[in-house]
Amino acid sequence: MHNNYYFLRQLAPALTAQLAGYRVAACFSQEKDELVIGLTNGTTEFWLKAQLTASFLVLALPTTFHRTRTNSVDLLPGLLGRTVAGADVFPDDRVLTLRFADGASLLFKLYGPRPNAIFRPAPDAPAELFHQRYTSDAELAPLSATDAAMPNLTADLLKSYPALGDLPPRYLRAHGYETATEADKEHMLREAVALLRNPRQFYILNLEGRTRLSLLPLGEIEQILPSEPIAALRAFVPLFLSRRAYETESRQVRQLLERRAEEATVSAGQARARLHALEHGASYRQTADLIMAHLTQIPAGAAQVEVVDFYQDNQPRVIKLKPTETPQRTAQNLYRKAKNQQIETRQLQDRVERREADAFWCLERLEELGGILDLRALRTWRKTHGLQSETKAKAATELPFKVFEDEGFTILVGRNAANNDLLTQRYAHKEDLWLHAKDVTGSHVVIRHRSGHAVPAPVVERAAQLAAWYSRRQHDSLCPVTVTPKKFVRKPKGALPGQVLVEREKVVLVVPANPFERVGGK
Repeated sequence: MHNNYYFLRQLAPALTAQLAGYRVAACFSQEKDELVIGLTNGTTEFWLKAQLTASFLVLALPTTFHRTRTNSVDLLPGLLGRTVAGADVFPDDRVLTLRFADGASLLFKLYGPRPNAIFRPAPDAPAELFHQRYTSDAELAPLSATDAAMPNLTADLLKSYPALGDLPPRYLRAHGYETATEADKEHMLREAVALLRNPRQFYILNLEGRTRLSLLPLGEIEQILPSEPIAALRAFVPLFLSRRAYETESRQVRQLLERRAEEATVSAGQARARLHALEHGASYRQTADLIMAHLTQIPAGAAQVEVVDFYQDNQPRVIKLKPTETPQRTAQNLYRKAKNQQIETRQLQDRVERREADAFWCLERLEELGGILDLRALRTWRKTHGLQSETKAKAATELPFKVFEDEGFTILVGRNAANNDLLTQRYAHKEDLWLHAKDVTGSHVVIRHRSGHAVPAPVVERAAQLAAWYSRRQHDSLCPVTVTPKKFVRKPKGALPGQVLVEREKVVLVVPANPFERVGGK
């Protein structure tokens, strides 16, 4: 109820008592949808911070406020120097007004999806709007009805008091309002409104998982405060914002861990399926052995040959051949593929172990996350496990490359030949890992170094998949990728855009893919 009419009805006289005679010394914004007003009486300062966004609309009254040197913009210059005469609230409405001694006014529209602040230098002067696109707010004025007028009782008694909001009806229902007689309903409603007009206390409560400020006792009461609205706001707003930040960050971490666990499980399953196919299918080496064992039976230019497969209980088997290639050359190529197949088998086994361990690690962290209940502990825990990450959107505004985030590591991908040069020659540092699909054109990929943190093998694998995906080998079943520290990559004089020399390298075999898109992207 921090924006409810009945709370603002308490807040307005409290602000009048506090601010009468105060002068506006500052008016600025340093965050989107924020209006900060600093007032002083010469010896004491008072700060009012209006967060004018539909996601969390509030008048905060911090005891101190430090203006940043950057990203700060002065607003409403005509407001400066004016002296506060008092504060009012529109009858039965959620509009708070600061009145100034010279007849100027500042209205805070604290409802709906389009909240606003409206400054009017004089009663008949044009209005200046904080959100200038909401032009109709320039005509905002109180209803003709007075605050003291008795409501017209309707068939639905609750609708007779349009400013109740959502908490008073819940309070009434919790006290048997739904089953009461009409006379008792009217009596209960008038008693509740009397409490709202003159609350004995304020309450910070938890209702359906949300932290609320209430003038009535309801739900799980966490704090009982004296009926002093300025102090109540100063207690409620920081608590709400802290919990809101905790809930947002906790949800982000949970989604990150769930996504990583799913991606690891899928990757391990794919690797196991590939291993099974390799182990239970005819290997390249077996096929090459059969060709060499039956050379005398293969006519020149044959497109296929049927042989006795001594690896499969002497069952007949048809082997496809290239008519333009000698059987010996075909066998030689198959032996080379067999060598790569052995490497692939070892890498697949390693991948299964790593990815299953990664999935198990994520599940353990998810279990731990359920026991972390405050923002400070959550942020410490995230830092301990390397789970804090910069959003892709923020990084993309700073860097002219494709940007991916993985386990706290930033992966940059060049967009074209000239962009590859920019990435490798100007943005990459010597300790960054540099990756490129081997022996074909493609994007340069860089994994940025984090001091004191070795790049985990799953991160290298996913970055290698990106290097393969953004190359001419995108549609190959398997792609070799060069991995090396950036310090071993140099650009020869006169080389074409994107061309480099690699002095030392390690090669990994991966399936070309964009793993971030496959599991929901970052």
